[in-house]
Amino acid sequence: MKSGKIINIAVFVAGLDEEYQNNIILGINEFSRQNNINVSYFAAYGGMIDSRLFDIGEYSIYSLANLQKFDGAILMTNTINDSEQKEQIFSRIKNAGIPAVIFDCDNETEFYNISIDNSKAMCEMVRHVIKEHGAKTINYISGPMSNPEAVERLLAFREVMAENNLPVEEERIYYGEFRQFDGHDAIEEYINSGLPLPDAFICANDAMALSAISTLEKYGFFVPVDVIVTGFDYTYSARNYCPTLTSVKRPLSKMGSKACSVLLDLINGTVPSVIQLEASCVFTESCGCTPPEVENLSEFRKNTYNKIEYSNSNVRKLNILSARLADTESTYDYFDVVRNFVKELECEYFSLCLTSGWLERYNTELHNDTRNNFKRMTAPIVWNKDKCDSVELFSGEDMYPVPLSNGGNINYFLPLHFRNKVLGYYIITNSDFPINSLLCHTFSMAIGNSIENLCKISHINKAMEELNRIYVIDPLCNIYNRNGFIKHTDKIFNECVAAEQTVMISFIDMDGLKYINDNYGHDEGDFAIKELANVIKECCDSDDICARFGGDEFVIFNRNATEDSSHILEQRFNAKLEHHNSIVSKPYKISASIGSVTAKVDSSFTLFKIVKMADEVMYEVKKNKKNSRAGVVK
Repeated sequence: MKSGKIINIAVFVAGLDEEYQNNIILGINEFSRQNNINVSYFAAYGGMIDSRLFDIGEYSIYSLANLQKFDGAILMTNTINDSEQKEQIFSRIKNAGIPAVIFDCDNETEFYNISIDNSKAMCEMVRHVIKEHGAKTINYISGPMSNPEAVERLLAFREVMAENNLPVEEERIYYGEFRQFDGHDAIEEYINSGLPLPDAFICANDAMALSAISTLEKYGFFVPVDVIVTGFDYTYSARNYCPTLTSVKRPLSKMGSKACSVLLDLINGTVPSVIQLEASCVFTESCGCTPPEVENLSEFRKNTYNKIEYSNSNVRKLNILSARLADTESTYDYFDVVRNFVKELECEYFSLCLTSGWLERYNTELHNDTRNNFKRMTAPIVWNKDKCDSVELFSGEDMYPVPLSNGGNINYFLPLHFRNKVLGYYIITNSDFPINSLLCHTFSMAIGNSIENLCKISHINKAMEELNRIYVIDPLCNIYNRNGFIKHTDKIFNECVAAEQTVMISFIDMDGLKYINDNYGHDEGDFAIKELANVIKECCDSDDICARFGGDEFVIFNRNATEDSSHILEQRFNAKLEHHNSIVSKPYKISASIGSVTAKVDSSFTLFKIVKMADEVMYEVKKNKKNSRAGVVK
């Protein structure tokens, strides 16, 4: 290792909760801690929900990785079933020019391949089932054809079937995703096919094999009495299942540590020798062979109980978290609930990183280049060994809101999204929760869904505020309408009645609006109404309430009136109106009639009574204007 330099490695992986991934990750982590290397896992749960939109949101995490900040990469792309995502990762690694190690993939010659001889082991497995147990009709449960290991194992199966002159019936091959539920789905498909029961189900991994056995038993078929089932990987669950699963033992943890060791050599300029690890078949109960020596039963029982207890505890915590998040309606309460939950994760560092403006963005669009989603980030929660802080703004290119200053850290970057709407990500450092808990994915979904819910609540509240504003505000004049006037004046008027205060109501009606509309058009009529409203607003003091009462009618309420108030207002109004006319220079003059009523109000008064009185005064003013103009004409 280069003296004084902390090495940073990026790992691309999908499905942290699978035992295959777990074992390799354990090997990577152990080597990294021993050599003071920082490892950052960019992990998705793509292909789990059977939703293309969901997968887009999950896979967005891969675009977060700023490869310029890493010395090398480990590509567990054999766990990623989306070919497009894999190609994007390969392309970015090549463009970054950093060394990379890949597992079981001969196609990408620019990366150092660490492989296990899958073909040899699968051939041995299929030959054993045929030669030792007389199987002739065999169903095969495969992984995805986008995965080189799945392809290699299926080809080995076909090769041994051919060398024994046994037909491969295509309807007896099920193409899965290497996920546990594929075993169940494969048996369901077989049952619905109506085909006779085969002699054996050869499965491309243990997770599918165990699920297949469980589903077969539900239909009354028992292993190995009625049918043989074999797996691949020889996982902990496979070794301790009943019946114990015939499988292929692979040195996965060693594979992880070897990947780190090789990558370190590549970083330091040393070319390592080609590495291919050996796999070996373990023939046991599920094919009818003698079981191997039983593992320590007491230890198994204790481990099983601890797993169940850990899982039940996490289920309870997540249920509490979901319930509390559902109760929150403000961002402060929301982040407070998440902060309290983080303490339960037993991690050294946790950061909740959201896209800048996440609360304002209410759409499900995703940028074509998903890296754009992480350009500007905010971290409302940065939790570091019981100390909690926040970072208002940081660049997504830095990935961390607060950079790590030491080595030997294991970091998990996990996506937060709602369907394909990218919300951000969270980082857990030095915690086994992401790989030990089957509920890490559930936690991610709970946070993502609740953030989206918080966004919806925020936008609903804003929409309600806007609807309330529209209900009380006149859209043309941007002052209160009749509803707004009543809503905001009625309470004040009642207070004035109780105190027997003097109030003033002024009623204003525009003159000659029909003439303007008929001769210059309705747009000019609207302009004239808006100008009149501006004059009225300028005439009002801060305590006054003005409103467009309807059409070309306006009203002003003054709660602190004196005997001179009406005269002062009318003088101000006429002066400002004349000033506005001189400024706008229209071929018409904006004119209006104003009538005011000033009264000391008591219980005998109502708001509408005084408004009506002011309207009548205004009408007399308007009538006198008409009569005056008529006299001039004569």
